[in-house]
Amino acid sequence: MTVGAGITVEDGSLMVLGNKVLGEVHDNVVVTPASGGALANGAFIGVESDQKGSRRVFPIGKLEGLRFMCVFRFKMWWMTQRMGSSGQDVPFETQFLIVETKEGGHFGEGSKTEGEESAVYTVFLPILEGDFRAVLQGNELNEIEICLESGDPDVDGFEGSHLVFVGAGSDPFEVITDTVKTVEKHLQTFHHRERKKMPDMLNWFGWCTWDAFYTDVTSEGLKQGLESFENGGVPPKFVIIDDGWQSVSMDSTGVGFLADNTANFANRLTNIKENHKFQKDGKEGHRVEDPSLGLRHIVSEIKEKHALKYAYVWHAITGYWGGVRPGVSEMEHYDSKLAYPVSSPGVESNEPCDAFNSIAKNGLGLVNPEKVFHFYDELHSYLASAGIDGVKVDVQNILETLGAGHGGRVKLARKYHQALEASIAGNFPDNGIISCMSHNTDGLYSAKRTAVIRASDDFWPRDPASHTIHIASVAYNTVFLGEFMQPDWDMFHSLHPMAEYHGAARAVGGCAIYVSDKPGQHDFNLLRKLVLTDGSILRAKLPGRPTRDCLFSDPARDGKSLLKIWNLNDFTGVVGVFNCQGAGWCKVGKTNLIHDVEPGTVTGVIRAKDVDYLPKVAHETWTGDAVIYSHLGGEVICLPKDASRPITLKSREYEVFTVVPAKKLSDGVTFAPIGLIKMFNSGGAIKEYESKSSTTVDMKVHGSGLFGAYSSARPKRITVDSEVMEFGYDVESGLLTIDLRVAEKELYLWNITIEL
Repeated sequence: MTVGAGITVEDGSLMVLGNKVLGEVHDNVVVTPASGGALANGAFIGVESDQKGSRRVFPIGKLEGLRFMCVFRFKMWWMTQRMGSSGQDVPFETQFLIVETKEGGHFGEGSKTEGEESAVYTVFLPILEGDFRAVLQGNELNEIEICLESGDPDVDGFEGSHLVFVGAGSDPFEVITDTVKTVEKHLQTFHHRERKKMPDMLNWFGWCTWDAFYTDVTSEGLKQGLESFENGGVPPKFVIIDDGWQSVSMDSTGVGFLADNTANFANRLTNIKENHKFQKDGKEGHRVEDPSLGLRHIVSEIKEKHALKYAYVWHAITGYWGGVRPGVSEMEHYDSKLAYPVSSPGVESNEPCDAFNSIAKNGLGLVNPEKVFHFYDELHSYLASAGIDGVKVDVQNILETLGAGHGGRVKLARKYHQALEASIAGNFPDNGIISCMSHNTDGLYSAKRTAVIRASDDFWPRDPASHTIHIASVAYNTVFLGEFMQPDWDMFHSLHPMAEYHGAARAVGGCAIYVSDKPGQHDFNLLRKLVLTDGSILRAKLPGRPTRDCLFSDPARDGKSLLKIWNLNDFTGVVGVFNCQGAGWCKVGKTNLIHDVEPGTVTGVIRAKDVDYLPKVAHETWTGDAVIYSHLGGEVICLPKDASRPITLKSREYEVFTVVPAKKLSDGVTFAPIGLIKMFNSGGAIKEYESKSSTTVDMKVHGSGLFGAYSSARPKRITVDSEVMEFGYDVESGLLTIDLRVAEKELYLWNITIEL
């Protein structure tokens, strides 16, 4: 069966650009070439069958002896990574799979011949078809299977021809992007991240109330927290008022869920307005009807007093964990009805979930899908009138369990997401939404506007197994999620044994940076490595992803690999290196476990080409030589093209490297701007950079503090805004430094001229 476009089935094998990827392909497998997509080498995989059943499993072919990385849902809400080399290693609920074959050579003159660059990368994306959702899984015969589900016993007929999209090429990151863009064109139900408006809150430091107060948050606590940051000189510019502000209660027959660090999942929403804790002089059991005495009074106060730019609040996609109480006064028109969620077998086989079990026991008040836009619009318009700028919409994957009677999980999710995005567009013009607990493809392939997504399970401050797992999971999940939205690495605590580790990761993640510190419990020295004096952050341009040489290694379990995460600034790259060994999600215990209490020291290498897209920000005549600056080591390293530098990290250690293309000026001097060297992402400060003559370099730089650059010769003169500056120069390392004072204006750019 010939497919064309580099993907064929020949003699029972799925061949990709001349490489065997799957063997013993079943006779009922059909392959359809992609037409007019972003990818030259792509095809759809489907099956011929009786095409009946609300849940069907179809074996495709055997995967053996090839390295792969996949992301799968280990919980109903969240994904994590798994590496392996055979089909039986592919878990249930796999939503993304990339396979490496080594005997490439089908890419013409541009082919590389060394190491990983000679590989062919094949991406498998299980997608949506009609009312069905496909995922991948492996079996004991090493076969890759397609699991197809509708989520409604009455929805049992499907076409089956376009269940998985397969794309291939020599650059893994380009293949993944082009594969998702081809599926975007095919489905026409979602947009790629590059087409979405990013909310401005991503560019500022923030505070979330969750770990500080959990559901006991109050307006007084909110004020105390903001004052605490301001007193330390690091004021947040956005706040997320997490769970605890809404009007909720349990049914009289409800079975409560009680824990000190979570919500009562049996509660239901009883009013779209705030509870008494956020009303002026509010009293429990008494509702204030005057809007100026409700949420608006505290939002107005904190914005004015603390120069907050954005205030977000939390809500579940169904209103609250237990939904909207049916028949409650002032909410009857949403036509909420009690529904009992049913989890899919694939999810059930992974980690059990207290939240889901509680909701399944108590039922969920589900707003009529035909009226859910009115619910969102009335909720969001009220919030907007109170000065709220956006929402963190949580518990999203619960919709997949409620499809029965609504045409299935895909149809229900799409109706809810279309309504949600329409309401966001109408009420929060900065596209103010963070998507949370939403790692299923029902939602990802239905999101045309939502631009920010929580990228992993929560930051768990009291679980020592979770911290290295968190960093690795976000990085690998981002390989997939980052094509749809900007990943959000979650809050963390600035005062915590792993605070620097988490902070460094977020600095290279390209994400929002926000903490959930309790009032008075902060490490301001750490925060100043992330936050400038005006409250802005040096955010990298892309979703932070593992470097190419880390894609198929297992930095959490193999005992020998470091995790390197790369990103890009306007003129520099950044690489965070982490020793994540010692803990991982256990498929037997179905929980996060420490499997090595004393993981050893690990050595790897740092290279300029770890920043995969560095040539895109380098000057046209770049030869490949680079200057690397280590944040913790404070070391300037000149690396010739293709050279590497060893790095050794103990358990739970990290380092951040700024990677700068070296530029040789016509007078023979080599120059490379590093940035604000006391910040984790130093190079993010450089906003403009050019050399107008053979002896002069001009830059525009954001922020204050110690600015550094590499110069092979001592500069003759440096001016900042035309004022001649004193500077330091170390002859041995070539590091020149100048001290930039705090600007009077927000987001001010200093004009720096260096005469060489």
